[in-house]
Amino acid sequence: MEKMTSQKLFDRSKYHIPGGVNSPVRSYSNVGGTPPFIARGQGSRITDADGNSYIDYVMSWGPLILGHAHPAVVQAVQEQAALGVGYGAPTELELELTEIITGAFASIDMVRLVNSGTEACMTALRLARAFTGRDKILKFEGCYHGHSDGLLVSAGSGAAYLSQATSAGVTESQASDTFVASYNNLQQVQSIFESAGEQIAAVIVEPVAGNMGMVLPEPGFLEGLRKITSEHGSLLIFDEVITGFRVMYGGYQDYVGVTPDITCLGKVIGGGLPVGAYGGRQDIMETVAPLGPMYQAGTLSGNPIAVAAGVSTLRALRIISPYESFSTLTDRLCSGLDAICEEAGLSLQINRLVSMWGLHFSESPVTSYADASSADPEAYSRFFHSMLESGIYLAPSAYETSFVSTAHTEADIDETLDAARRAFVRG
Repeated sequence: MEKMTSQKLFDRSKYHIPGGVNSPVRSYSNVGGTPPFIARGQGSRITDADGNSYIDYVMSWGPLILGHAHPAVVQAVQEQAALGVGYGAPTELELELTEIITGAFASIDMVRLVNSGTEACMTALRLARAFTGRDKILKFEGCYHGHSDGLLVSAGSGAAYLSQATSAGVTESQASDTFVASYNNLQQVQSIFESAGEQIAAVIVEPVAGNMGMVLPEPGFLEGLRKITSEHGSLLIFDEVITGFRVMYGGYQDYVGVTPDITCLGKVIGGGLPVGAYGGRQDIMETVAPLGPMYQAGTLSGNPIAVAAGVSTLRALRIISPYESFSTLTDRLCSGLDAICEEAGLSLQINRLVSMWGLHFSESPVTSYADASSADPEAYSRFFHSMLESGIYLAPSAYETSFVSTAHTEADIDETLDAARRAFVRG
């Protein structure tokens, strides 16, 4: 495929933007090569600056559940823009979005809108500390909750509960307030709580991990977290920035039947524009200013254009309820990939859930970050570039999740499988 224009744009970008990109994974540092610069999107496809068209399974990293440039979302944004792009004051639209969220999530009595998933998770942790009067947080290795300082940590060598920063600029004291356990390992969680439970304000978890490839919770894992946190007076925070409204209208918590104390949302609730939210029980949320002592604010929180896109998206989801058709489409894709790999004699683990799926070039099931890290990154890189050459746009990292939307068709799936068959033959 022609990439001359994208290459020139990328070269220019590197003079003005660190690494030429505004988010690290976009740089293709994990797979090599030059990222295509995208000029437009329509339905299930995107087109780059060189005119190459791709079936898109990144979907802006998850938000575009209705596909690119959905007519209802475009109309909502255009109509609101004509009325003003922002007021810094309450609007009926933001009220409608919060009413949709509280109506969909039984665990959420009150909700505060912010501008990103990172902001939602960062504030949820501050809220948990304010509500419980405790300082420590427990997270899981491989779960990403945004780039706030206290969450950019991983398990240190020797013990799960010894944490170390994973980014320069994160201080040792910030890292030390965060315990880290292995995803799906309840025994580690129990051990940490037995030694320090009275210090832990909250456990934060992606109920379905979407940032180490895709990893599903094992039976009993989330239920166990609910039990342990309740016994120790800690809060349970579900980071449903990815899964909220994507796997079920009421999120994965409704799918699995586990109720958290606080939920973080983003992506789909903005319809492709920057929106985040955190919400939970009324007694917890009344700790938030101006009702309580925990301060959080934002000039662009509840921005009317972003909220208009979100309301339009969630209204459409409520009407069409696409989750069964998502499952059918995802199963068609993943079952086809399974069959192709078996024919080719390749080892590939494919995790899937409703509209989400992830690939791990590994001989063993992937249930944790350690499992994901043992997969073959070079095999993924080769597969990625072969698919890109065939017009299939996947995430440029083995540690990301892919998505289908209401715009994807069986013909898209079949074209993707044909491309995968060619990719596996090439090796």
